Order: sequence, then C-alpha cells, then structure tokens
Amino acid sequence: MQELRGTMIQSFHWYTSDEGDFWTQWAERAPELKENGFTAIWLPPAYKGMGGTYDVGYGVYDLFDCGEFYQKNTIRTKYGTKEEYHHCIQKAHDSGLHIYADVVLNHKMGADHKQDVHAVTVDPYDRNKTLGEHVDKELWTYFSFPGRADRYSSMKWQWWHFDATKEYGKIYKLKDKHFETHVDSENENYDFLMGCDLDFDHEQVRGEVHYWGKWYIDTFDIDGFRIDAIKHIRSFFFKDWLDDMRHHAQKDLFAVGEYWSYDIGRLRKYIDETEGRMHLFDAPLHYNLHQASKASSHYDMGTILNNTLVKENPLLAVTIVENHDTQPLQSLESLVESWFKPLAYAIILLRDEGYPCVFGADYYGAHYKDKGHEIWMDSHKWIIDLFMDVRQRNTFGKRRDYFDHRHIIGWTFQGDAEHKSMAVVMTNHNDDLKWMKTGRAHCTYRDFTKHIAETVKTDEWGWAPFRTKGGKVSVWVAI
Repeated sequence: MQELRGTMIQSFHWYTSDEGDFWTQWAERAPELKENGFTAIWLPPAYKGMGGTYDVGYGVYDLFDCGEFYQKNTIRTKYGTKEEYHHCIQKAHDSGLHIYADVVLNHKMGADHKQDVHAVTVDPYDRNKTLGEHVDKELWTYFSFPGRADRYSSMKWQWWHFDATKEYGKIYKLKDKHFETHVDSENENYDFLMGCDLDFDHEQVRGEVHYWGKWYIDTFDIDGFRIDAIKHIRSFFFKDWLDDMRHHAQKDLFAVGEYWSYDIGRLRKYIDETEGRMHLFDAPLHYNLHQASKASSHYDMGTILNNTLVKENPLLAVTIVENHDTQPLQSLESLVESWFKPLAYAIILLRDEGYPCVFGADYYGAHYKDKGHEIWMDSHKWIIDLFMDVRQRNTFGKRRDYFDHRHIIGWTFQGDAEHKSMAVVMTNHNDDLKWMKTGRAHCTYRDFTKHIAETVKTDEWGWAPFRTKGGKVSVWVAI
C-alpha cells in the first residue's frame, strides 16, 4: 500500500473550520495534491462526536453515524454529511490518491442515559491502586443511539461493555473489571484515557468492533487506517483486528498507529507485540525536531536522527514534523518553530527512509483563537512543493550521510540511469559549506531553494563544497 516515495498529508488540524464544508473542500483539492506529488490523504474521524458540529471526532459517540442521523443536535458532523464524505473519497480515488480513515476505538463519550453502577475510584497516577471502597453511583454509561434507531447495528452499549469511566474529576473502575495488560506502563497502567473506556476482554465489544470495521470498509472503500490511542488498548487486539480487516477487504490495507511516546524502547516493544502489523508515528523524531528548533545553534544537529524510529526501523516509521496534538494550545504542544520547518521537512521528505506525513496546517497555514490566544501558523507550501518535486525525481541511487558536525549536516544521492544526483545541506548556525561526495565527477549543481545564486561543480572524484545560508537548507540538484 505504501508507494515508492509515497507521501501522505494530514488534512485537518484541531481548529479546522466547523462550517461543514471540509469534505467538499478536500474533494476539490485532491487533483492538485496528486499533481504536487502526494499519494495519500489522512482524513479526520468521520463519525458523530459528543460535541456535534464542534467535535474534532475524538470525543466519539456513534461510529455508525457519519453525518446521516439527527444526533447530538445535528445531522452533519464538523466536516459535513455522509454523502459529502463519500464524494470526497471518490474524488480522491479518481485523482489517484489513497484515503486513510481515522479510527477511534479506545473510548465512547456523550452517553444517552445514566446507569446505576457499582464502582471504585482509582489513583490517576497509579491505576492499579484503588481509593476507598466500592460504591453505588449513577454514571453516564448507556448508549442507545436513538436517532439512528438500530440502523446498521442494534447493539446498545451499557456499563458492562466498559472497564472504567471518568466523571466528577474521578476515574471510576466498574464492578468486576480489570485494566487490560499489554498497554503502556505510564501511570503503572495506561489502559484508561478518557470517556467510557472499552473493555476488550468482553466478547461482545470485540465482536462489534470487528463488525463495525468491516461495515466501514464496505461502506466507504478506504485504503487504510490511522488508529488513535493504541498505547491504551491491548496490543494483541490489533493483530487479530487488522488481519480480519485485511482479509475482509481482500487487500493490504495500510495502518499507522498513534503510540505517542518519545521512548524508542516502547515503540520497539509495541512493534514486537503486534509483529509489525502496523506502522507507528515517529514521535521521537518529532521531539528531536522540536528541541532543535527551540535550541537553535545550541543543538547538536549531528544527533537529530538519534533514538528515532526512522533510524531504527525505517520500514515501519511514519515521519512527521507536526500534528493536531502538537500544534499550539493543544494537549501535546511541542511546536517545531517556523524557522526550522524547512529543515525539518527536508529531513522527512528528502530522504529515502520512512513514510512522510505533511501536516495540513504547515502546508496551507492556519489561524485560530483559543484560551485567550490568537495563533498564526505559517504556510510552508512553496518549500514543501519544491521538496516534493525533488523527492520524486532525485532521491535515488546510493545515499551518503554527513551527520558529522554539530552545526552543519547533509547528505547526497548519487542518482541512477534515470535520476540525477543531488545534495542537501542545512545549518542551525551561520552561513557555511560542507564538502560532500555525490559520486558524479565534473557535475554542475544548482541550489533549487535559491539561497545560493552561484552553481557548484564536483571535482574528478565527485566531491564539492555545498553551501547554505545561516539557519537555512539548500537543495543542490544536478543540471
């Protein structure tokens, strides 16, 4: 499913407009995105959230309502109607793009009724530790989806389908329930994240999630999944679920999981437990890029790929610069500063390892207000488009890396019979140059970024001094 030099784009950010024209807008963008070199679009959660037209989709209420039924005071979702979602996918396919659907299976939110349950509170920083005795409590745990009236599925979700929920600022573990094993070890056990937490030990829960996945594939003809919050769900579940989805679809559906940890050891462990069935976002790489952008010339650029998934397991790494959780004012805010974005995107787009994902807010820009702040995110479309063009034409042949200096680093591609050679050089300090070997003797190169006006020519052994400006990246392509 991942094409040679494939690149996906994350189409949304946390503050994407809630006017309901999103699916239509991205249907219109599809042909240009394909022309610019993208091969796939990651679309946001398409189903009804507890917040109706304001819900980004992660407060998932009804997986079967993709803007079709009057629930949560609306028919459409934040992004539009089911028909418009269909059209967006079809237009993307007509343009030659794959579609990855965002899947939220960890929790449900916005229950329709309360239920009397027997529950005990747990320590939020040690989920294995209970606080006090079991008590009878009225909690929001019953989902009947009255607006859908049993269309597509008649299952009603009740307290016994969940292992815990959070209300009144407390986490309640429900009667006879246990947190799952083989989840992240943060807070001793990170099974519970939010809302009504699905109990994957329950046969009916597993059955419904498998049934929904097949219904979704049949209904929307997607090409893969971005799976939310996988560190909170038993890893073994996804071995069976993905096998079942791929068998049902009769194609090798792509899958990337959000296991947000900067610890490469935890990502390695998850890949082992799922036997490599899905890619993971390279959160450690994002963190290195964030740190490099903050520290400027104090950061050792030679270490920027250290302890990253793309360095350790490039075949399963989805490389990112930013996403909807790391953008300003969000829960995992760790912004890569704007001056460093061209360097960061060069690192993920102009190398032949990993599957890069461009953040839509970095591509088109973003402007929003929240929590008393006004945020502007710059558009880097021109430089990303340039990188995308070079990626398709020049990242071939032998690669030579020069990550041997704390301020200036680079790499070259020798090219092959069909593709010209190139060199990439970047610095977080002053104007500088780096001698690098392209393997092409007496070959002339031009800086496609136009930071350097003069051309450079390699010597008889294929070496040349490739220059760039302070805090910039230059992309030298053979002419």
